Amino acid sequence: MMLVRWFLMSLACVALLALGPAQSQSATDGFMMLSPDEVQWKGPLGPIGVVSATIYGDPSKPGLYVQRVKFPPHVFDRPHFHPEDRHVTVIKGTWYVGTGEKWDPGKATPLKTGSYMLHPAKAVHWDGAKDEEVIVQIVGQGPGGSILVDPQQPFFVKIGD
Repeated sequence: MMLVRWFLMSLACVALLALGPAQSQSATDGFMMLSPDEVQWKGPLGPIGVVSATIYGDPSKPGLYVQRVKFPPHVFDRPHFHPEDRHVTVIKGTWYVGTGEKWDPGKATPLKTGSYMLHPAKAVHWDGAKDEEVIVQIVGQGPGGSILVDPQQPFFVKIGD
């Protein structure tokens, strides 16, 4: 069952990527096309300028969703986890990731544009941008969310320039 779910989610990701840049948003016969300049960013998600866009679905409800998150340079999130699996593709810049509760951006693994990472449900991780803006695309099954390991910490933080 898990393999079937992974296959269907991967197929959805490939279908979304295959759309490529479109001239305009369209929802004819169930198809949806969205060019990069039509993405509606919302936020910021806190005082540091991280913004997100829901491309498809609603992460707070059951069902498939697709989101994008834009990290400004020098912004990371703190160790957290999600109740659901998330499939993340880097679509702009180099995204830096770490796993586990020990937060150390200096030891983060760089993932360049086109890279993929699975965030397994309830697995602690943290990530962000160093010297450039980064955009990641997240595909998951809702309802979803983000739970900080230490809720006393801010979710997003600025690291040394």
